[in-house]
Amino acid sequence: MEKYYPGLDGVIATETKISFLDTIQSEIVIQGYDLIKLSQSKEYLDIVHLLLEERLPDSTEKTELETILKNEYEIPAELLEIFKHLPENTHPMDGLRTGISVLAGYDNNLDDRSLPVNKNRAYQLLGKVPNIVVNSFRVIHKMEPIQPNKSLSYSANFFYMITGRIPSPLEEKIFDRSLVLYSEHEMPNSTFTARVIASTQSDLYGALTGAVASLKGNLHGGANEAVMYMLNEADSVVKFEEILETKLFKKEKIMGFGHRVYMKKMDPRAELMKMALKELCDIKGDHLLYEMCEAGEKLMEREKGIYPNLDYYAAPVYWMLGIPIPLYTPIFFSARTVGLCTHVIEQHANNRLFRPRVHYTGERRILG
Repeated sequence: MEKYYPGLDGVIATETKISFLDTIQSEIVIQGYDLIKLSQSKEYLDIVHLLLEERLPDSTEKTELETILKNEYEIPAELLEIFKHLPENTHPMDGLRTGISVLAGYDNNLDDRSLPVNKNRAYQLLGKVPNIVVNSFRVIHKMEPIQPNKSLSYSANFFYMITGRIPSPLEEKIFDRSLVLYSEHEMPNSTFTARVIASTQSDLYGALTGAVASLKGNLHGGANEAVMYMLNEADSVVKFEEILETKLFKKEKIMGFGHRVYMKKMDPRAELMKMALKELCDIKGDHLLYEMCEAGEKLMEREKGIYPNLDYYAAPVYWMLGIPIPLYTPIFFSARTVGLCTHVIEQHANNRLFRPRVHYTGERRILG
């Protein structure tokens, strides 16, 4: 009998030049570069160019890229009308999923899977997804849509649309870095979902719509929202430790800890967000949130031998930046859009339909 791997754990599902989690060298390799080092000197648009064009841009190329994305900021007015008809309890990820799905109807070359056309779609989506994220949320909650501010950088405009204010240089740097860290991460569930859909020769919008549904789950992207709700239950370090201890006693899943790849150390992306949280707390002069998170980190290492993932520290960073909790996961998706598009493009260019088999545990019956 062939060996069964629950959850496809450790199974190599595809070949890719895009990214790789090197657990031996503790590197997140993106087009040959270490993502952590990239995040310390490069911006999100550098990563966009690196992923889609397979090289870092020079200053002229980066300026041209930002212009291309700014020209794609606008979304069809009909989308806003659709959002008005969605129930007010619609989760922002569901609003986002609806918006991306509807965009397919505006693509006059929908059946074209060629590289130039797919790349153009990717740039269009990168321009439009932040607008869909923010304005689906606003319209569903009976707020007026907010227009993009093209005088700001890509990341600063996204922050402005989310919060209604122009970020400080530090806030822009930290928010941009979070987008970099969320941009690509090899083969998590949402990326695998996108590639499986793309392997049927379905279009980019369909693949990303499926990826939104995957990322919504609290065992994937939705964990950042769960972390912040958990932190907000406490008003002190002691109280937060009690919450974690109670969850451990009840054998409940604690979001923000553990990772299928980072088993014996902290997610290196979380380290950078932890530093960002400290910077924001220093500016505010209030370190309670940082102290709670650090205490929780130590408790979970001591009691369970597990470590924070990116969501654990990204959540309080977004809170300190004034970002509404329901938008945490949609922001994650916005950042990951470039990685997802790159994977779909690669799948279309060298395709094989995904068709796994099963380990059957049912009965064999005889009729009559």
